[in-house]
Amino acid sequence: SCLCGSAPCLLCGCCPSAKNSTISRLLFTFFLFLGTLVSIIMIIPGVEKELHKLPGFCEGSGSVLGVQTNVDCSSFLGHKAVYRMGFAMAAFFCLFAALMVCVRSSKDPRAALQNGFWFFKFLVLVGITVGAFYIPDGAFTSVWFYFGVVGSFLFILIQLVLLIDFAHSWSQRWLRNADEGSAKGWYAALCTITFIFYAASIAAIVLLYIYYTKPEGCTEGKAFISINLILCLIVSVVSILPKIQEAQPHSGLLQASLITLYTIYVTWAALANVPSKSHTPRVWRGKGGAGALTAVGVCPSVSLGLTPLRSSDHPQVNKLMLTEESGAGAGPGGAEEEGGVRRAYDNEQDGVSYNYTFFHLCLLLAALYIMMTLTNWYRPDESLQVLRSPWTAVWVKICSSWAGLLLYLWTLVAPLLLPDRDFS
Repeated sequence: SCLCGSAPCLLCGCCPSAKNSTISRLLFTFFLFLGTLVSIIMIIPGVEKELHKLPGFCEGSGSVLGVQTNVDCSSFLGHKAVYRMGFAMAAFFCLFAALMVCVRSSKDPRAALQNGFWFFKFLVLVGITVGAFYIPDGAFTSVWFYFGVVGSFLFILIQLVLLIDFAHSWSQRWLRNADEGSAKGWYAALCTITFIFYAASIAAIVLLYIYYTKPEGCTEGKAFISINLILCLIVSVVSILPKIQEAQPHSGLLQASLITLYTIYVTWAALANVPSKSHTPRVWRGKGGAGALTAVGVCPSVSLGLTPLRSSDHPQVNKLMLTEESGAGAGPGGAEEEGGVRRAYDNEQDGVSYNYTFFHLCLLLAALYIMMTLTNWYRPDESLQVLRSPWTAVWVKICSSWAGLLLYLWTLVAPLLLPDRDFS
């Protein structure tokens, strides 16, 4: 029954008060983690060499990017494997996104497919993965690279919305606690965290100027770092202007410091993908650099793949993300009693707690972002002998950092520009 039944039966012993909606999202996200783990294993040098033994995996590699040539596919076997795994995960979540369109409650027969049949879902994922490894090269790598770029950019935008919402919620909660309890303690915590974020940002900016610029040349690096530094200063100053404080009493430097730190991180990730080797520190070149970026980049990527699980304190964000508000979705009666043991229960009989299709689309975009991060946004060059990062990767990351700053700036000035709307 646990192989074909509802999601909570898998965990009813150790998680007795679980809801269908929560456990189903956790298990689907576990599939994302599982695919990510397999992808990481495939780019380990020892495992990468063993991929030669897969039947047909290296056959047809001479037609990569549509060019017929004799090429040793060992130069990008791990890259090729991660792209296939990313395609499999994206196809799996795309399939469920299409199947779950317009599901309104658990009374819909398709809801049982969302919340159950986990063993068969695993078999479907395995089947798609095996099939993906038999996709002929042709132009697959080149075309799928651009699918990954577009999907990654959209996922970064979702990250930015939730990061900004998290920053505002964090500040509001601590200020509320300061009003209700020990004001000195909470204000000291606010100042300490803000100082740490700004100190880390300043240190990172100094390191970027040292390692990614030179007195002569490196114009792009100097421009990107300087522009983002100026923009971060602007949003920090705007956040504490008297008119902004009057319209939004909870606005402050804590949110600005967090957005600044994230912006500097994205700037570093963009500069690490600049194609010119002369402008990239030797420590970040080649697979060593890719591994370092992977270690830093995959952790926030996978954790933010859980974004559809989170409910915001703000109804506007819940409406945008199509998730439940705090306390919403609880079915009548709560957990059912079976033999004196509190069992998991269906809390979506009157309406779903989250949009099934949007949830799967978020995981699809997360899979594409993880795929691009693990490959360090690289693709084979024209000679098909070396993996290089194109300028596309740089501009996607830089534009996403600008989009994040503009979104945060809009949350500050919107109450002044639209006084008739309620932004409480």
